[in-house]
Amino acid sequence: MAVAPEGTPCWADAMFGDVEGAKSFYGDVLGWTFGESSSEYGNYTQAYADGRAVAAVVPPMPGQEGQSQWCLYLASPDAAATAGKIRDNGGEILMEPMKVGDFGTMCLGRDPSGVVFGVWQAGVHEGFEAPPEQRGAFCWAEIFTREPEKSDAFFPAVFGYGAQQIQDDAMDFRMFNLGDDTVLGRMKMTAEFPPEVPAYINVYFNVADCDDAVARATKLGGILRFGPTDSPFGRFAALTDPQGANFSVVDVTTTQGEMPGLTDVS
Repeated sequence: MAVAPEGTPCWADAMFGDVEGAKSFYGDVLGWTFGESSSEYGNYTQAYADGRAVAAVVPPMPGQEGQSQWCLYLASPDAAATAGKIRDNGGEILMEPMKVGDFGTMCLGRDPSGVVFGVWQAGVHEGFEAPPEQRGAFCWAEIFTREPEKSDAFFPAVFGYGAQQIQDDAMDFRMFNLGDDTVLGRMKMTAEFPPEVPAYINVYFNVADCDDAVARATKLGGILRFGPTDSPFGRFAALTDPQGANFSVVDVTTTQGEMPGLTDVS
Protein backbone atom coordinates (compact mmCIF):
# COMPACT_ATOMS: atom_id res chain seq x y z
CA MET A 1 0.00 0.00 0.00
CA ALA A 2 1.43 3.36 -1.02
CA VAL A 3 1.89 6.09 1.58
CA ALA A 4 -1.16 8.35 1.56
CA PRO A 5 -0.89 11.88 0.08
CA GLU A 6 -0.40 14.70 2.59
CA GLY A 7 -3.65 15.53 4.42
CA THR A 8 -5.30 12.16 3.80
CA PRO A 9 -6.89 10.56 6.88
CA CYS A 10 -4.57 7.62 7.48
CA TRP A 11 -5.15 6.29 11.02
CA ALA A 12 -7.43 6.49 14.06
CA ASP A 13 -6.95 5.54 17.68
CA ALA A 14 -8.53 6.23 21.05
CA MET A 15 -7.53 6.09 24.70
CA PHE A 16 -9.80 4.08 26.97
CA GLY A 17 -9.65 3.72 30.74
CA ASP A 18 -11.15 0.27 30.24
CA VAL A 19 -9.36 -1.15 27.21
CA GLU A 20 -10.90 -4.61 27.61
CA GLY A 21 -14.34 -3.02 27.72
CA ALA A 22 -13.58 -1.07 24.53
CA LYS A 23 -12.36 -4.22 22.79
CA SER A 24 -15.54 -6.06 23.76
CA PHE A 25 -17.78 -3.18 22.62
CA TYR A 26 -16.15 -2.51 19.25
CA GLY A 27 -15.59 -6.19 18.64
CA ASP A 28 -19.33 -6.79 18.91
CA VAL A 29 -20.51 -3.62 17.14
CA LEU A 30 -17.95 -3.49 14.31
CA GLY A 31 -16.69 -7.07 14.18
CA TRP A 32 -13.14 -6.11 15.09
CA THR A 33 -10.51 -8.50 16.36
CA PHE A 34 -7.46 -7.32 18.28
CA GLY A 35 -3.75 -8.01 18.21
CA GLU A 36 -1.39 -8.37 21.13
CA SER A 37 -0.84 -5.21 23.17
CA SER A 38 2.62 -3.71 22.87
CA SER A 39 3.98 -2.98 26.35
CA GLU A 40 6.93 -1.16 24.77
CA TYR A 41 4.48 1.41 23.37
CA GLY A 42 2.09 1.88 26.29
CA ASN A 43 0.02 -1.27 25.61
CA TYR A 44 -1.03 0.07 22.22
CA THR A 45 -3.36 -2.54 20.68
CA GLN A 46 -4.31 -2.67 17.02
CA ALA A 47 -7.80 -3.54 15.81
CA TYR A 48 -8.39 -5.58 12.67
CA ALA A 49 -11.25 -6.14 10.23
CA ASP A 50 -10.77 -9.41 8.36
CA GLY A 51 -7.10 -9.37 9.30
CA ARG A 52 -6.43 -5.81 8.12
CA ALA A 53 -5.48 -3.05 10.56
CA VAL A 54 -8.23 -0.45 10.91
CA ALA A 55 -7.61 1.38 14.22
CA ALA A 56 -6.06 1.03 17.67
CA VAL A 57 -7.01 1.31 21.34
CA VAL A 58 -4.67 2.22 24.17
CA PRO A 59 -4.93 2.95 27.91
CA PRO A 60 -4.39 6.59 28.89
CA MET A 61 -0.93 7.72 29.86
CA PRO A 62 -0.53 9.02 33.43
CA GLY A 63 -2.10 12.46 33.66
CA GLN A 64 -4.19 11.98 30.50
CA GLU A 65 -7.15 10.24 32.11
CA GLY A 66 -10.53 11.62 31.12
CA GLN A 67 -13.31 11.13 28.62
CA SER A 68 -12.36 8.88 25.75
CA GLN A 69 -12.22 10.36 22.26
CA TRP A 70 -11.28 9.09 18.84
CA CYS A 71 -8.28 10.83 17.27
CA LEU A 72 -7.94 11.01 13.49
CA TYR A 73 -4.43 11.21 12.03
CA LEU A 74 -3.69 13.05 8.79
CA ALA A 75 -0.79 11.92 6.64
CA SER A 76 2.36 14.03 6.37
CA PRO A 77 5.68 13.44 4.58
CA ASP A 78 7.40 15.51 7.29
CA ALA A 79 5.70 15.78 10.70
CA ALA A 80 8.08 18.50 11.90
CA ALA A 81 7.32 20.67 8.85
CA THR A 82 3.59 20.12 9.32
CA ALA A 83 3.92 21.10 12.99
CA GLY A 84 5.49 24.35 11.80
CA LYS A 85 2.57 25.00 9.44
CA ILE A 86 0.11 24.28 12.24
CA ARG A 87 1.75 26.96 14.38
CA ASP A 88 2.09 29.40 11.47
CA ASN A 89 -1.65 29.20 10.82
CA GLY A 90 -2.85 29.83 14.36
CA GLY A 91 -3.01 26.25 15.61
CA GLU A 92 -1.35 24.69 18.64
CA ILE A 93 0.95 21.71 19.02
CA LEU A 94 -0.24 19.53 21.89
CA MET A 95 2.46 16.90 21.40
CA GLU A 96 5.69 17.67 19.58
CA PRO A 97 6.70 15.33 16.75
CA MET A 98 7.80 12.06 18.33
CA LYS A 99 9.36 9.06 16.64
CA VAL A 100 7.56 5.81 17.47
CA GLY A 101 10.23 3.18 16.86
CA ASP A 102 10.42 2.42 13.16
CA PHE A 103 6.63 2.66 12.83
CA GLY A 104 6.65 6.38 12.05
CA THR A 105 6.54 9.85 13.60
CA MET A 106 3.46 11.39 15.21
CA CYS A 107 2.37 14.69 16.63
CA LEU A 108 -0.90 16.08 17.96
CA GLY A 109 -2.32 19.47 17.01
CA ARG A 110 -5.35 21.63 17.66
CA ASP A 111 -6.89 23.99 15.15
CA PRO A 112 -7.90 27.57 16.11
CA SER A 113 -11.50 26.44 16.74
CA GLY A 114 -10.45 23.73 19.20
CA VAL A 115 -10.46 20.61 16.98
CA VAL A 116 -7.79 18.10 18.08
CA PHE A 117 -6.19 15.90 15.41
CA GLY A 118 -3.08 13.85 14.83
CA VAL A 119 -0.35 13.98 12.20
CA TRP A 120 1.35 10.79 11.05
CA GLN A 121 4.58 10.51 9.08
CA ALA A 122 4.66 6.89 7.99
CA GLY A 123 7.53 4.54 8.63
CA VAL A 124 6.82 0.82 8.44
CA HIS A 125 3.27 1.55 9.65
CA GLU A 126 1.63 3.30 6.71
CA GLY A 127 -1.83 3.53 8.28
CA PHE A 128 -5.16 1.93 7.45
CA GLU A 129 -4.76 -1.44 5.75
CA ALA A 130 -8.46 -1.93 4.95
CA PRO A 131 -10.13 0.04 2.13
CA PRO A 132 -13.10 2.24 3.15
CA GLU A 133 -15.62 -0.07 1.47
CA GLN A 134 -14.63 -3.00 3.73
CA ARG A 135 -16.89 -3.84 6.66
CA GLY A 136 -15.43 -2.54 9.92
CA ALA A 137 -13.07 -0.13 8.18
CA PHE A 138 -12.74 3.60 8.67
CA CYS A 139 -14.56 5.20 5.75
CA TRP A 140 -15.17 8.90 6.49
CA ALA A 141 -14.66 11.71 9.01
CA GLU A 142 -16.11 15.14 9.68
CA ILE A 143 -14.82 18.12 11.61
CA PHE A 144 -17.51 19.41 13.98
CA THR A 145 -16.88 23.03 15.00
CA ARG A 146 -18.82 26.06 16.23
CA GLU A 147 -16.39 28.36 14.40
CA PRO A 148 -16.27 26.99 10.85
CA GLU A 149 -14.54 30.06 9.44
CA LYS A 150 -11.47 29.22 11.54
CA SER A 151 -11.33 25.56 10.47
CA ASP A 152 -12.07 26.52 6.86
CA ALA A 153 -9.01 28.76 6.77
CA PHE A 154 -6.74 26.50 8.82
CA PHE A 155 -6.99 23.04 7.26
CA PRO A 156 -6.56 24.09 3.60
CA ALA A 157 -3.59 26.29 4.61
CA VAL A 158 -1.86 23.42 6.45
CA PHE A 159 -2.75 20.49 4.19
CA GLY A 160 -3.44 22.09 0.81
CA TYR A 161 -7.09 21.12 0.58
CA GLY A 162 -9.45 22.44 -2.02
CA ALA A 163 -12.95 23.10 -0.68
CA GLN A 164 -16.56 22.84 -1.80
CA GLN A 165 -19.62 24.04 0.09
CA ILE A 166 -22.80 21.95 0.06
CA GLN A 167 -25.77 23.94 -1.23
CA ASP A 168 -28.19 23.41 1.65
CA ASP A 169 -29.83 26.16 3.68
CA ALA A 170 -30.52 23.70 6.52
CA MET A 171 -26.86 23.07 7.30
CA ASP A 172 -23.40 24.59 6.94
CA PHE A 173 -21.34 21.73 5.52
CA ARG A 174 -18.10 21.81 3.55
CA MET A 175 -16.04 19.16 1.76
CA PHE A 176 -12.23 19.21 1.76
CA ASN A 177 -10.57 17.69 -1.30
CA LEU A 178 -7.16 16.52 -2.39
CA GLY A 179 -7.23 16.67 -6.16
CA ASP A 180 -10.34 14.78 -7.25
CA ASP A 181 -10.67 12.92 -3.94
CA THR A 182 -12.91 14.19 -1.13
CA VAL A 183 -11.11 13.28 2.07
CA LEU A 184 -12.82 15.13 4.93
CA GLY A 185 -16.03 16.96 5.79
CA ARG A 186 -16.67 19.99 8.00
CA MET A 187 -19.97 20.55 9.80
CA LYS A 188 -20.97 23.65 11.77
CA MET A 189 -22.18 22.66 15.24
CA THR A 190 -25.63 24.06 15.93
CA ALA A 191 -27.41 24.90 19.18
CA GLU A 192 -28.52 21.24 19.29
CA PHE A 193 -25.05 20.39 20.58
CA PRO A 194 -24.76 20.92 24.35
CA PRO A 195 -22.28 23.72 25.13
CA GLU A 196 -20.04 21.32 27.06
CA VAL A 197 -19.40 19.25 23.90
CA PRO A 198 -16.10 20.52 22.47
CA ALA A 199 -15.23 20.77 18.79
CA TYR A 200 -14.06 17.36 17.54
CA ILE A 201 -13.55 15.10 14.55
CA ASN A 202 -16.22 12.44 14.15
CA VAL A 203 -15.03 9.17 12.59
CA TYR A 204 -17.29 6.84 10.59
CA PHE A 205 -16.88 3.07 10.39
CA ASN A 206 -18.44 0.94 7.65
CA VAL A 207 -21.03 -1.63 8.75
CA ALA A 208 -23.15 -4.15 6.86
CA ASP A 209 -26.38 -3.06 8.59
CA CYS A 210 -26.67 0.32 10.31
CA ASP A 211 -29.74 -0.59 12.36
CA ASP A 212 -28.17 -3.82 13.59
CA ALA A 213 -24.98 -1.98 14.60
CA VAL A 214 -27.05 0.59 16.52
CA ALA A 215 -28.99 -2.17 18.28
CA ARG A 216 -25.76 -3.89 19.29
CA ALA A 217 -24.19 -0.63 20.48
CA THR A 218 -27.15 0.48 22.60
CA LYS A 219 -27.56 -3.00 24.11
CA LEU A 220 -23.93 -2.74 25.28
CA GLY A 221 -24.42 0.70 26.86
CA GLY A 222 -23.77 2.98 23.91
CA ILE A 223 -25.96 6.05 23.40
CA LEU A 224 -27.71 6.81 20.11
CA ARG A 225 -27.24 10.51 19.30
CA PHE A 226 -28.71 10.73 15.80
CA GLY A 227 -30.39 8.42 13.32
CA PRO A 228 -30.41 5.91 11.88
CA THR A 229 -31.23 7.96 8.82
CA ASP A 230 -30.90 7.56 5.07
CA SER A 231 -28.77 9.84 2.91
CA PRO A 232 -27.24 9.86 -0.58
CA PHE A 233 -24.01 8.68 1.07
CA GLY A 234 -25.52 5.76 3.00
CA ARG A 235 -27.68 4.91 6.00
CA PHE A 236 -25.90 6.18 9.09
CA ALA A 237 -26.20 6.87 12.81
CA ALA A 238 -24.17 8.82 15.36
CA LEU A 239 -23.31 7.09 18.63
CA THR A 240 -21.39 7.56 21.86
CA ASP A 241 -19.69 4.48 23.25
CA PRO A 242 -19.98 3.51 26.94
CA GLN A 243 -16.75 5.38 27.75
CA GLY A 244 -17.82 8.64 26.09
CA ALA A 245 -16.13 8.42 22.68
CA ASN A 246 -18.25 9.68 19.77
CA PHE A 247 -18.30 7.80 16.46
CA SER A 248 -20.68 6.98 13.63
CA VAL A 249 -21.60 3.87 11.70
CA VAL A 250 -22.67 3.86 8.06
CA ASP A 251 -23.92 1.29 5.58
CA VAL A 252 -22.62 2.79 2.35
CA THR A 253 -24.59 0.32 0.21
CA THR A 254 -27.98 1.65 1.38
CA THR A 255 -28.33 5.09 -0.20
CA GLN A 256 -31.34 7.31 -0.73
CA GLY A 257 -31.87 10.70 -2.36
CA GLU A 258 -29.84 12.75 -4.79
CA MET A 259 -26.33 13.98 -4.18
CA PRO A 260 -26.36 17.63 -3.05
CA GLY A 261 -25.10 20.45 -5.20
CA LEU A 262 -21.62 21.79 -4.47
CA THR A 263 -20.10 25.25 -4.79
CA ASP A 264 -16.33 25.54 -5.25
CA VAL A 265 -14.99 27.83 -2.52
CA SER A 266 -11.26 27.06 -2.87
